Amino acid sequence: MKNKYSTLIKDLSDKELLFHLYATQFAILVISVILAFLLYGDLSFLHRFSVIKPWYLLTGIGAALIVVMIDIILMRVLPHSYYDDGGLNDKIFRGRSTQNIFFIAALVALSEEILFRGVIQTKTGLIIASLLFAAIHFRYLFNLFLFTNIVLLSFFIGFMYEWSGSLFVTFVMHFIIDLLLGLYIKFKRPVKEEQEGILHE
Repeated sequence: MKNKYSTLIKDLSDKELLFHLYATQFAILVISVILAFLLYGDLSFLHRFSVIKPWYLLTGIGAALIVVMIDIILMRVLPHSYYDDGGLNDKIFRGRSTQNIFFIAALVALSEEILFRGVIQTKTGLIIASLLFAAIHFRYLFNLFLFTNIVLLSFFIGFMYEWSGSLFVTFVMHFIIDLLLGLYIKFKRPVKEEQEGILHE
């Protein structure tokens, strides 16, 4: 199954990849609106974007930077297989412009925080929302380390939402994590080049 998924990702053209990425985020936004009207009768949960307390925001930014630092350190010290998602993250970010990575990170953070924190967690609580958030990251289901990573991250962001009551704080956290890790993937040397560099040193 994992090999089939990796082959599917490899065969996707850049245009197809971006289409699926944007279509998925649009679908998440549509689902968010439908669920919001079914569960609340309106979009009142969006007022949580206006909850911007400086201390909560600074804590969220600091927490996001710590998450990124830990991830980069682990990427450097653990075998490549631990972060092998079938090649999707590399394909999304490696050849992308910085502006495009910024836009992708903002779109993904916005759509996923609206659905999983704003709609689902507000109604069902931290555990269900966090598990559903992890489950939609389908590619991580083939890798126990990555799946554990995304579950812990989901609970962490969900906890920050419970603590701050602010969708803006979790959006900023999610955005910073995706942006910085996307830029790291863009600028880091491919695994083969790193291995060859080690052999030549």
